[in-house]
Amino acid sequence: MNIINQKTGWIEVICGSMFSGKTEELIRRIRRAEYARQPVLVFKPALDNRYDENDIVSHSRMRAPSIPITKPQEVFEYLKEDTKIVAIDEAQFFDPSIVDVCNQLADKGFRVIVAGLDQDYTGKPFASMPQLLAVAEYVTKNLAICVKCGNPANRTQRTVLQDEQILVGSTEAYEARCRNCHEVL
Repeated sequence: MNIINQKTGWIEVICGSMFSGKTEELIRRIRRAEYARQPVLVFKPALDNRYDENDIVSHSRMRAPSIPITKPQEVFEYLKEDTKIVAIDEAQFFDPSIVDVCNQLADKGFRVIVAGLDQDYTGKPFASMPQLLAVAEYVTKNLAICVKCGNPANRTQRTVLQDEQILVGSTEAYEARCRNCHEVL
């Protein structure tokens, strides 16, 4: 990845299925930036309180302090003069304005790192993630391991009967599956 200075901003998207390491990769990038003394603000949807009310937490329990918000525009209220990087976890849970907010931040010179599910439990593109992928300068697609056959998994299998697109959960409600083993219940 080429890192460019001179007030040029950009968007990085980390996507994939559940259990593919998206949040771990986001935390890794946050920690590297902090090590380089680049001020970072981290946000997550207030709706995602699976492991902690405030911190972003991976399924393997890696964590980083964050600010829970309900609307993407709230990011602007927290920006500081020295902020260089804005990191956002679970972007698929935000309304479509997340795309405009990320573009505005990048246009103002911020490095914007966004992580989220690219597909819902039915295998269809999830919320605004396709638009974020289209406008991003850098895209990382993570794969998990299929719990059925061990092949690379790019799908999220819902294991409970519920039709709502958004169901915040972890191993009690989801598994990583490959294309062949994924079923829509």
